[in-house]
Amino acid sequence: MQMKKSFHPQKNMKRTLLIITALALLAGTPALVRSADTNSPSSSSNAPVKPYPLNYCIVSGDKIGEMGKPIVTNYHGQEIKFCCPDCPPEFNKNPDKYLKKIQDAQKKAAPDKN
Repeated sequence: MQMKKSFHPQKNMKRTLLIITALALLAGTPALVRSADTNSPSSSSNAPVKPYPLNYCIVSGDKIGEMGKPIVTNYHGQEIKFCCPDCPPEFNKNPDKYLKKIQDAQKKAAPDKN
């Protein structure tokens, strides 16, 4: 006796959509992990990063952490922390101005070697 296979278009379509969705999620996962590792195009995982020496945002002057979790990025080997999402775009307009603020603060904090 020969059994006839029946065709169920709804089952096949659901299975196909499920497989496509699963593959799309799996394919996108490594990209999400990579993008979480770097916040800036100037970031490099091979170069050492100098820690952010200040307890306040160099753009707004607000204390880091008062407005929630700080935004942390790496700019040419220097870790930068911002108080809120509004500050990174302002920093990117003139990064040298803000890096000078970090350098000046570090010089003030460093003990004299006389």
